[in-house]
Amino acid sequence: MLCRAPAPGLGRLVRAFNGVVALLMVAVLAAPVAVDAQVREDQPGVYIVQRGDTLWDISGRFLTEPWRWPEIWRVNPEIENPHLIYPGDVIRLEWIDGEPALVLDRGDDARTVRMIPDDTVRLEPRVRYEPIVTAIPTIDLDAVGPFLSANRVVRPRELENAPYVVQGDSGRLLTGAGDRMYVRGEELGRAGDSFAVVRRATNLIDPDTGELLGLEAEEIGAAQVTSVERDIGTLLVTSSREDIRIGDRILPMETRPLEPRFFPSAPDGDVSGRIIKVLGGVTQVGNLSVVVLNVGDREGLVPGNVLSIWQQGAVVRDRERNEQIRLPSEEAGLLMVFRVFDRVSYGVVLESRRPLAVLDQVLNP
Repeated sequence: MLCRAPAPGLGRLVRAFNGVVALLMVAVLAAPVAVDAQVREDQPGVYIVQRGDTLWDISGRFLTEPWRWPEIWRVNPEIENPHLIYPGDVIRLEWIDGEPALVLDRGDDARTVRMIPDDTVRLEPRVRYEPIVTAIPTIDLDAVGPFLSANRVVRPRELENAPYVVQGDSGRLLTGAGDRMYVRGEELGRAGDSFAVVRRATNLIDPDTGELLGLEAEEIGAAQVTSVERDIGTLLVTSSREDIRIGDRILPMETRPLEPRFFPSAPDGDVSGRIIKVLGGVTQVGNLSVVVLNVGDREGLVPGNVLSIWQQGAVVRDRERNEQIRLPSEEAGLLMVFRVFDRVSYGVVLESRRPLAVLDQVLNP
C-alpha cells in the first residue's frame, strides 16, 4: 500500500496549454551522479498527474527546488517515450542506493489510477476520454505563448536596412488583414514569399555598460508578396494584430522552430545580469511576468536555464557618517529563460517572494 500525504503545490501554474505540448526531459541517466536536490519533508511519496498540472507544480510537491527535477528523474526502460507525462500517470519517490529518485508509472487507454478513501493507489478499467497526446507542459504556457513568436531582437543595421511600408492601397495610411500595401527596399523576394511585418519597439541598453544590446521589434502582422517591380513590392496583408503604418518594416519569417519545450537546468557557466524591461505593457514584476535580461547566447544561456532573482538593496542614509549607502541585495525570486537572442533573453518569473523591479540582478540558482 502506498500512502499519500497532503502537500501544497509550489505556485499557481495550473492552466493547461491548448494543444499538443511535448515535455523534454532526460532520456538516459546511466552513469551515477551526485544528487544535490533536496526532497521536501512533506512530499507525498506518490502523485497522480492531473489535467492542468505543470512539471513545475509536480516537482514542487517533491523538491524544495523544482528546477532540480532532472537530477533525480529515473527513466523506466519499459515505458515508451518517457519524455512525455500525461494526466493519469503516477509519479513515485523511491530511494536507490540512498539517493532519491522519481519514477514514472504510465497510465494507458485500458486502465487508469485513482486514490480511494483509504489512500491506496488502485488500477481499474475505464474508458479514457482525454487524448493521450496531450502531455503536460513544463510551465503555464499561457504566460509566455504571446512572446514565443510575436517579439524578436535584431541588430540596428538589420532593421534600418529592412524594406519598409511606403503606402497602403488607394493611398491609405493604415492597412490591415486582406489589404494590399506597397513596400520599398532590397531583398523583397519574389511572388509567393511571406514576410513578418514588424515595428520598432525599444532600444535595449545595458544599464551597467551603456552598450546597445539590440532593438526590440514587435511583430504586428504577416504579408505575402504578390509582385515586385524594381525595388517596389506589392504585398497582401495575410494577418494583422493591429493597423500597419507607413514606415513599418518587413523581415523574413523566422525559420527556427519556436516550440514551447523547456528543460529546467542551471546555466553551464557563471551568469550575472539584470532585468532591463518588463514585457506585456506592465511595470510591476511578479509571478508569471515576462522580463527581458541583459544576458543571452554570448553568456551561454539556453532556453530552460533557471536563474535566481536578487532584489537590489535600498539606498539609505548612514546618520553616523552622514552619507548615502546601498544595502546588500537579497534573493527574492526565480525565473526561467524561454527565448534567447545574442545579447539578451526573455524569461518568465516563476517565484517572487519579494517585490521585484527593473534592474534587479539575476544570478545562477
